[in-house]
Amino acid sequence: MMRLTIWKAYRKDLMIRLTRHSKGLQFAEAGMEMLRAFWNSPIGPKTTHFWGPLFNWSIPIAALVDTKKPPEMISGNMTAVMCGYSALFMRFAWMVQPRNLHLLVCHASNETVQLYQLSRWIKAQEYFQKKEEAKAQNSKDY
Repeated sequence: MMRLTIWKAYRKDLMIRLTRHSKGLQFAEAGMEMLRAFWNSPIGPKTTHFWGPLFNWSIPIAALVDTKKPPEMISGNMTAVMCGYSALFMRFAWMVQPRNLHLLVCHASNETVQLYQLSRWIKAQEYFQKKEEAKAQNSKDY
């Protein structure tokens, strides 16, 4: 019986302390609830709907790093294939159930960067073509 009254007193004291700090406690509880909901969601870290896009971000990040390289190093064929790949998988990310917006944003970013790279490659090809034509014209003149 003595233990029970001590436990009730402890609980009462604990409740008084918690009500003093209820804002922090509510914030922590809300944070844990959000984390638990994310962990158990159909696109949470327990599924490939999370890990696939996470690792897929390496493609647009690599393409973004490649924007600092000279356009002569760009492969036009590979860049065009990457544009098609990202367009195709943007549609997949939109149509798959549950809808995977993380994957959609990843492929939209990749599409944007790849189109920029493709435009750099096309401009470089036009530049080199004009340079060769000018060189050929100069050799005819002499």
